[in-house]
Amino acid sequence: MMRLEASGTQHRYHNLLDDDHANEMLEGEGAGLAARVAELEVRCARQAEELLCLRSTLADALRRLNALEGRAPATTQRNGAYTGNGSTGTPTREVRLRQPSYRETAKRTSSYGSSASSLPQRRGPQHQSTGSLQSDSPASSSSLSPAPSPSPRATPAPHLAPHPPHPPQPYRSRNNSTSSNQSGTHGNSLTKRWNSTGDFNAQGLIATSRFTTTKSLLNLYSKPSQNGPIMKHGTHTCQYNEEEGSMRMFLRGRPVVLYGPSDQDGLDPAKVAPPPQSKLKLEWVYGYRGKDCRSNLYLLPTGEIVYFVAAVVVMLNVEEQCQRHYTGHTDDVKCLAIHPNKLIVASGQCAGHDRLDARPHVRVWNSVSLATLAVLGGAQLQRGVAGLAFSRADGALLAALDDAPEHTIAVWDWQRPDKHCLAETKCSVDTVVAVEFHPLDRNQIVTCGKNHIAFWTLDQTNMLYKRMGVFEGRDKPKYVTCLAFNPNGDVLSGDSNGNIIVWGRGTNTIQKLVRGVHEGPVFTLCCLKDGSVLSGGGKDGRVVMFDSEMNATGMENVIEGHYGGVRVVAEGRGSQIYIGTTKNCILHGDLQLGFSPAVLGHVDELWGLATHPTLPQFVTAGWDRLLQLWDGLSHSTVWSKDIEERAQCCAWSRDGSAIAVGCLSGRWLVFEPHSRELLASHHDGSEPIQTIQYSPNNAYVALGSRDNFIYIYQVDDNCARYSRLGKCLGHSSYITHLDWSEDSQYIRSNSGDYELLFWNATTCRQITNPTSMRDVTWATNTCPITFQTIGVWPENADGTDINSCTRSYDGRLVATGDDFGKVKLYAYPVTQPKSLSHAYGGHSSHVTCVRFLPDDSRLISTGGLDTAVAQWLVD
Repeated sequence: MMRLEASGTQHRYHNLLDDDHANEMLEGEGAGLAARVAELEVRCARQAEELLCLRSTLADALRRLNALEGRAPATTQRNGAYTGNGSTGTPTREVRLRQPSYRETAKRTSSYGSSASSLPQRRGPQHQSTGSLQSDSPASSSSLSPAPSPSPRATPAPHLAPHPPHPPQPYRSRNNSTSSNQSGTHGNSLTKRWNSTGDFNAQGLIATSRFTTTKSLLNLYSKPSQNGPIMKHGTHTCQYNEEEGSMRMFLRGRPVVLYGPSDQDGLDPAKVAPPPQSKLKLEWVYGYRGKDCRSNLYLLPTGEIVYFVAAVVVMLNVEEQCQRHYTGHTDDVKCLAIHPNKLIVASGQCAGHDRLDARPHVRVWNSVSLATLAVLGGAQLQRGVAGLAFSRADGALLAALDDAPEHTIAVWDWQRPDKHCLAETKCSVDTVVAVEFHPLDRNQIVTCGKNHIAFWTLDQTNMLYKRMGVFEGRDKPKYVTCLAFNPNGDVLSGDSNGNIIVWGRGTNTIQKLVRGVHEGPVFTLCCLKDGSVLSGGGKDGRVVMFDSEMNATGMENVIEGHYGGVRVVAEGRGSQIYIGTTKNCILHGDLQLGFSPAVLGHVDELWGLATHPTLPQFVTAGWDRLLQLWDGLSHSTVWSKDIEERAQCCAWSRDGSAIAVGCLSGRWLVFEPHSRELLASHHDGSEPIQTIQYSPNNAYVALGSRDNFIYIYQVDDNCARYSRLGKCLGHSSYITHLDWSEDSQYIRSNSGDYELLFWNATTCRQITNPTSMRDVTWATNTCPITFQTIGVWPENADGTDINSCTRSYDGRLVATGDDFGKVKLYAYPVTQPKSLSHAYGGHSSHVTCVRFLPDDSRLISTGGLDTAVAQWLVD
């Protein structure tokens, strides 16, 4: 019996040993299987990276091939080789020690801060424009022309009421852009030709009358042409007096009589003047919109950073210093999103004013060919696109936030031919600032904004369900400002209290709270490839690194205060980081070595522009108190200076030894361009100085003020000493433009009530007989109301519609900038009331100034509220 029990016990013991051995074997096999699965995952990840690298190499090769095929020939100075002091290296910005912030935020209402237009609705149909940024020439590395799809057309939103009349320039807020009725084709070509022309029907020709009268019928049509984008003008009522050789035109019902030169042949107002043979091509855009936009800076596989300013999306290669541009938008671009394949980009714009074809919409396009792939939301969106996000898994879905009062969120299957909107619902009663798809859960979306963070689920029936984030009694922030995801799929959010919160994957509860990361709001969170997290603050200027568990690593850096606060952080190649700032700058570098500027720009309304008399350089000055010198060949900022005054205009002396700046306070300052030293400071009246011009012999300088007077000074000691000769009295409204005669004896001027007056510069007396001035040769043609520029005025034009006018140095071309965001190019002189032009968009605000570089190879234009500076190549 004892033997049997022992034998049973031994048998059970062996069974247990066998079970343990089997379990060990199973565990070993499971561990081996897990290891093999992990190895397969690593291999898949490596293959995915290799595929991305291959796509990147292919995209870069295509870009370089396109650059080689379309590169424009190098231009040289008319007066010799360029020997300027423009720096091709890193741009620098002057640092001031005794000021907390020398750039103040914009105080103008526009799409930057308001959706309401300050321009009357009547201006909508006046300009029949078919122009665009595209050109006929092959695309180059500096500018590649897209083939945009048609802009959405819809009836005006019912909540837009008629706008009140605007006050005189420059105090009205003109953020208006005309847009093109564009039709796109999607083919293999990287460029598209925009060809249009128009036909004018004349009526009311009275042969027996002393005056010949004509009115346009605005009977417009388009037909193929080889002259590129042509601006088709209607004509205002004009009366030509053959005996006197004068033209009477009407601006806002007010007659203006202009006398032509005595050798002027008789004009037939019914004839149509052709556009010039020369055309413009966008070469470079200076500036960046960071002061009020988020998540707008990314690195493409081609090595380019993509961002936007005004109505242009810019792709900049910092190392090679070359730009390409997507120009399919018709108004301010407000947000960007990058497809998981890193080659497709989505960009959203706000609503244009007074144009039926400038509805807010989203454009999806290829960053290599710049071909438009889809246009979404023309019927659903009301005010503008506040945020965009592709689904992280396959990029098939695209979510968009509407900036309308309802704050709706919409999800599109953008690749379907019908561009089907899968779901649309009201997002929040409060402002929504960001939207992101979850990287691991395909149907999960996260949004955040004022007083909330929301977790959305898109079910199989295409319904969106929302769960609000629970702050569990902790200090609820006023704003949840930004979103990111760690490798585990947890949601990271930054808020206005300077805290970072980790939300557990699949939950709406707080998993971890990191307090006091920044002084002020956390504007951006960026998860790097290695799992670490970068956070940027808007007030303290710090960029702080955390590990994947949100533990501080001790690595951080502080950007210099004069660049602004951190708005967005983007990962570059290797350890390189790109930072977009609240003062419209882009910096690049790393946390250990620091950051240097790659893009500098203005941050407030921009009016002042002047080109160097002999070198390819120009200066800009704006309401942000910044005076900046740019080099047009290296596309770089030579220097930037805080002048402590809000600037309205500027001028370069004829020998290039001084820069004069007119300010809003009535002061005007003179600086030496190399040392930036203040040479002189004067004060004339209490109204803004609207325009400044040096005489051709550099002996005088004339200043047109908003107080209706022209002040004339004598210039001595190489533009360092100024003595006032007197002031010209006679205008009944503020001075807008003025020109000197070539002999420096006379001045002509325009005013806000559409007057053209003439003055003796040495006596400051008005010349009351305009016929005596008809044969005077003028050194410049910045006055738009002259006999030589009759044709630049559209039908029923307000006298302030054209903000700037300039004649090329060789006297063949005239360029204008208007209230509708258009730069137009005419053949000089523009004496025919019916004159065709090439028209170009890109600015989303009123174009405040245009000027040719001294060799006429390029044209520079400045946008008012969009703060952009555009450089156009003259072909």
